[in-house]
Amino acid sequence: MIKAILIFNNHGKPRLIRFYQYFAEDMQQQIIRETFHLVSKRDDNVCNFLEGGSLIGGSDYKLIYRHYATLYFVFCVDSSESELGILDLIQVFVETLDKCFENVCELDLIFHMDKVHYILQEVVMGGMVLETNMNEIVAQVELQNRMEKSEILEVL
Repeated sequence: MIKAILIFNNHGKPRLIRFYQYFAEDMQQQIIRETFHLVSKRDDNVCNFLEGGSLIGGSDYKLIYRHYATLYFVFCVDSSESELGILDLIQVFVETLDKCFENVCELDLIFHMDKVHYILQEVVMGGMVLETNMNEIVAQVELQNRMEKSEILEVL
């Protein structure tokens, strides 16, 4: 099961944080800092899997991440998840964001947070993977966009 999804920039600033397991606010902040420290100090040519930090579960949990341009996409999962499956899921999520935002960048995550959260909910909900087909996810996002536009037109 996915325990947390963290996206932060090269400086450790969180851009999207989603915990699927309860942690107090101060503990969440410590987890974010520890995760950034663990992931950012790794060389680019090493494996994208590592043991979870001491705060989020230790050896029972894994951090699976990808570094794209200025953003780190980190999924914290328990031992029941496949590392390669989650790595592929990160790829699908990023490609979906790319398709929806035409070359997604850090600013898209900041200024279109609601849309990013919607896309993430199409992929993962409650820590369980819902959809891995990028075309299906994009179709749902486009349907949501059309519904929002029609509601706006009705109001006007």
